[in-house]
Amino acid sequence: MFGGNGIASLTGVRQQYSNFLTSGLNLAFLLIGLQTETRQGWLIAFSLVAATSLVAWAGNFRRYRMISDTPTSNIASAAQGYAEFVGRARQHAGYRMASPLTGLPCLWFRYVVERRTEDKWEEVDRGTSTDTFLLVDGSGSCVVDPEQAEILSSHKQVWHRDGYRYTEYLLLADDPLYAIGEHATLGGANSDLDPRQDIGALLAEWKRDKPDLLRRFDLNGDGEIDLKEWALARRQARREVEREHREIRLRDGVHVMRKPPDGRLFLISNLPPQKLVSKYAIWARLHLAFLLSALSGCAVVLGN
Repeated sequence: MFGGNGIASLTGVRQQYSNFLTSGLNLAFLLIGLQTETRQGWLIAFSLVAATSLVAWAGNFRRYRMISDTPTSNIASAAQGYAEFVGRARQHAGYRMASPLTGLPCLWFRYVVERRTEDKWEEVDRGTSTDTFLLVDGSGSCVVDPEQAEILSSHKQVWHRDGYRYTEYLLLADDPLYAIGEHATLGGANSDLDPRQDIGALLAEWKRDKPDLLRRFDLNGDGEIDLKEWALARRQARREVEREHREIRLRDGVHVMRKPPDGRLFLISNLPPQKLVSKYAIWARLHLAFLLSALSGCAVVLGN
C-alpha cells in the first residue's frame, strides 16, 4: 500500500534532510542578522541559530547513542523489546512489489514528483510503501513493518522529464539490511493465551450441537445435561484447551520488527551500522559547534 500524503512519507523525508535544512536555516538567520546590522537583529539571529542547532544536535546525538549503545542480536535468540538486527533483505515468498515510477522490483519505495513552476519546484505527488518484508540473518528471519520508520537507502535516482523532477528511493532484495526498533515474537512460546476464555468458547461451541453434546456427556440417558454431567464436560474442555495451548507454544513464533511504543528510534537502512554511527556523530559535532558559536555570539552582543 502507498499514498500521496502518508505520515511515513513526510516523516522519512523530513528526517533524512533535517540536517541540511537546519544548516540552511542557520545560514539564513545569519544573513538576516547581517542585513539588519543592529544589536537586536544579531541577538535574534544568534538565538535562532542556537535554538535550531540545539534541536538538531539532540536528534543526531540521540540516534548516535541508540545505534552505538544497542548490541546486535541474533533474530532467533533476541529478547523481546528494543533490539538491533543486521542481515539481508528478502521478500515474502510468492509476493512481488515494483516501484510505481520505474517499475523496478523492490521491497520498499519512496518517491516524490515535482513540477517546475516559474523559479521553483512544486510537489505534485509523493508516496511511500508500507508493505512488510523480511530481514534474514544466519539464525532466522524477521518480518519488518516499515510503517512510521526512518528509512535511509543508498539507492536513489533523480531524473527530469517534460518539466517534472522525479526522485525515487528503493530497498532491494539481497540488500544488506540494518534495523533497530521494537522486536516482538508473535505466537509460539510467547503466545498470549487465555485459558478461561478459550474454555468458555469451546463449551459454547459444544452447546450449539446438542445431539453431539448429549452423545458425549449424557451419562444417564435422560436427554438432558445435569450439573454432574456439565462438570464432566467442563473438565474435558479444560483438558482439550490445555493440550491445544501446549501445541501452540511448541510452534515457532513469528519475529517482528516494528515501531517502539515508547517513541525510541525506529530506523531501517541498507547502510552498515558503522557508517550510520559515523554519520550521526559527525552531524552531532557540527551542530554542537554551531550551538556553541551562536551562544558565544549572543554573549558578545550582550556584552557590547
